[in-house]
Amino acid sequence: MTNTSAFIDEGASEQFRHETTAQPVQKSDRIKTIDMIRGLALLGVLLMNIPFFSGDVIVMYDVMQGDHDTWDFRTLAVVNSFFDSTMRGLFSMLFGAGMLLFLMNKKETGEGPGVAELYYRRLLWLVFFGVINAYVLLWPGDILYTYGLLGMLLYPFRNSSPRLLVIMAIVFSLFFFGKSYYNYNEQRGKRIEYVAAVKLEKAGQKLTPAQTAAKEEWLEMEKTQKPDREEVKENIAEMKGDYPGVFTWLLPVNSRFEAWWLHTWASFDCLFMMFLGMALFKLGFFTNKLSTSTYALMLLMGYGIGIPVGWIQFQGQLMATGDLGAYFDRYRISFDALQDIRRLFLAIGHASLLILVYRSKIMPWLMKALANVGQIAFTNYLMQSIICTVFFYGYGLGYYNKFRFHQVYYVVFAVWIFQLIFSSIWLHYFRFGPFEWVWRSLTYWKKQPMKISNTTTVSGV
Repeated sequence: MTNTSAFIDEGASEQFRHETTAQPVQKSDRIKTIDMIRGLALLGVLLMNIPFFSGDVIVMYDVMQGDHDTWDFRTLAVVNSFFDSTMRGLFSMLFGAGMLLFLMNKKETGEGPGVAELYYRRLLWLVFFGVINAYVLLWPGDILYTYGLLGMLLYPFRNSSPRLLVIMAIVFSLFFFGKSYYNYNEQRGKRIEYVAAVKLEKAGQKLTPAQTAAKEEWLEMEKTQKPDREEVKENIAEMKGDYPGVFTWLLPVNSRFEAWWLHTWASFDCLFMMFLGMALFKLGFFTNKLSTSTYALMLLMGYGIGIPVGWIQFQGQLMATGDLGAYFDRYRISFDALQDIRRLFLAIGHASLLILVYRSKIMPWLMKALANVGQIAFTNYLMQSIICTVFFYGYGLGYYNKFRFHQVYYVVFAVWIFQLIFSSIWLHYFRFGPFEWVWRSLTYWKKQPMKISNTTTVSGV
C-alpha cells in the first residue's frame, strides 16, 4: 500500500505513526479536506432526496409538463442539471476513500480482532443501520444498506495501484452503460413494432396476433410512464396516515427498492465511483496534495464538460417525459448513457472548487463548518431521515404534498443551517456524533469514550 504518511495532514500525531492496536482515527490525524468534501456531499444529497420525502413524484412530473417560466421549473432545471446523482457520486467516491482511511491505522497485532474482521464487522453493522433507516425511519431511498454490501467487495483491492482501481472503475462504468443501452434498445424495439403495427392498420391490413400483442404491449408501457392520478391520491392519503399505516404502505416499496435497485443499477452505479474514489485518494486528490493549477484545471474540465452534458441530459428527460414515443423514434441511444460522464465531471468539479476555496482561505468559517458536518456525516445522514419524515409524513407534522416544488428547498436550506450549527456545537463537547459512537462501539465491540475532556486526546470519526 502507498506510504500512509503521505496522506496525513501536517502535524499528525506521533501516536498515529506508532499505534499498534486497532482504534478509531484520532482527530489530529483527520484529513480536513476529506471531511469538508464529505460535508458538502452530505448536504447536497438532500437536494436530491427532498422531493421524495416531501410528496408524490407527480409533483416533478407536473413541473416538467407545465409552464417553464416558473420558479418550480427553474429549480428543477438547476437541481437536475447541476446536482442530480453528482452528490451521491461524490459521496460514493468518499466512501471508497473512507474505507482506505479506515484501514490506514490498523495493524495486525495477533491480539483481538484482525483488520479484516473489523472491516467487515463495520460494514455488517452499516447494513443493519440501512435496514433501520428504511424500515424504522421509513426512508425508501436509503443508501447505507447498499454501501454496506458493496463495500465488502473493496477490501481485496486495498493495496491495489491507482491504475488498477481506475481500470476497475471503468469496467463498472461500461457495465452500467451496457445495461442502459440494452434496456433502452429493448424498449425501443417495442416502439418500432408498435409503429409498424399501426402503419399496417392504417393501410387496411389485418394484424396478426403477434402484431396485436406488440401494439398492446407498447400502449401499456406508455401508459405506465405517466402517473395514475387515482394511485397518486391513494399514495398521498396513505402517507398522511399514522406510523403503522405509513409503515405498512412503504413496506413493499422498501423491499422492492432495496432488492431491485441493488440488483439492477446500484452495483454498477456505486462501485464505479467507489473504485474511482479509492484511486483519487491514493493519488492525493482528496487529501489536498495536488498543485493549485491542477485543481483549477480539474475545476474547469469538470464544470466545462459536466454542466453542458447535464443540461443536455435534462432536455432528454423533458422530452421522454412529454412524449416517450417521439423520444424513441428520434434517438437510438438514451440520454441516460451520458449519466456517468456528467456525474463524474461534475463531482470532480465540485470537489476541486471546494479545495480551491479552502486554499484561498476565503470563508474559513464555512470550511470549518462543512468539515464538522462531514466528520459526523453518518449522524447527519440519519438525522435528515428523521427530520424530513417527521416534518412531512402524516404521523409527524403532516406536510406531505403540501408545498410547491421550489418551496421544499426552503426546508433543505433550514436543515442545512441546523446541521451546520448542530455539528459545530456537538463536536465542541463530544468526540463522535451520536450514531458514529454507536457504530464504532459496535465495530470494536467496546464502549468508546464520548465526552471531550481537557486531559485526553480528542478522537475523530
